[in-house]
Amino acid sequence: MELRHLRSFIAVAEKLHFSQAAEQLGISPPTLTAQIQELEQMLQARLFNRTKRSVALTSAGEAFLAEARATLDQLERAVHVGRRAGRGQIGRVEIGYVGSAAFFGVLQDQVRRFRATWPDVMVNTNEIPMNQLTSLVEEGRIDVAFVRGPVASSPALRSHVLARDRFCLALSGSHRLAESGNAIRARMLANERFVVPEQERGLREVARRGKFDPRIVSLPGSLVAVLTQVALGAGVAIVPSILVQVIRLPGLVFREIAGPVVPSEIEALFRRHERSPEVRNLLGQILDTHPSQWADGMRGEWGAFAASPR
Repeated sequence: MELRHLRSFIAVAEKLHFSQAAEQLGISPPTLTAQIQELEQMLQARLFNRTKRSVALTSAGEAFLAEARATLDQLERAVHVGRRAGRGQIGRVEIGYVGSAAFFGVLQDQVRRFRATWPDVMVNTNEIPMNQLTSLVEEGRIDVAFVRGPVASSPALRSHVLARDRFCLALSGSHRLAESGNAIRARMLANERFVVPEQERGLREVARRGKFDPRIVSLPGSLVAVLTQVALGAGVAIVPSILVQVIRLPGLVFREIAGPVVPSEIEALFRRHERSPEVRNLLGQILDTHPSQWADGMRGEWGAFAASPR
């Protein structure tokens, strides 16, 4: 049984006139008659009572009409869904992120705008340790990762910078440098114990400038865990300056690092040859996003955000 049999049957059932139904279908009356006969043979049932003056559905024809219409309706729905899926209007996108992407607002901005444009696409988000994100994207287990760059990746991946800020120093309010009103020079940190976040780039650059090997005492993972340990006096940390604006912990203060800015970036990491239409739609949005910046002109503003212990 083919779809043409169903369409021909429904046309005759609705017109109850073979010639009119054939005209509607764009086929000849003999062809239509042959299709109805083929259908009756397949079903082993008479579907129409036909005389020279009238055409009427049999009881079998009436029962089959409801099912034939339902079948074509389901087909139309399937075609519609398939076309929408092909355009990326439905489906699912898996996003992995590090905490600083949420602190900066990059994650929220991208997800909010994507959901507004593609409301029927399911977006799943999960905070994942940064050292796992690259392999998860490569393996196809997540589609886009929001990371604190730079990250080592394979030629199969691409990245796009979404936000820029700078690294700063986090320390306990009881620390000897907490009362300093000046930016902290790298060499002043040579004898410090360091609590290290997932992205070590800031610390490595500060250590290079200060000409010392950092003494790492803890790698607790998330930025909140890092700052909690700093507030408890476990050590100091080199962290993104966006945290000055969004994190308030008792006993925690921030200080600017003297000298040239130590840059920090949030990037979207994704597969270079993405095939999923819904993921490509998200990537189009990401690639059209110009990097936002925070901490431009921070000199003079540290007093407002971080001048005294909390």
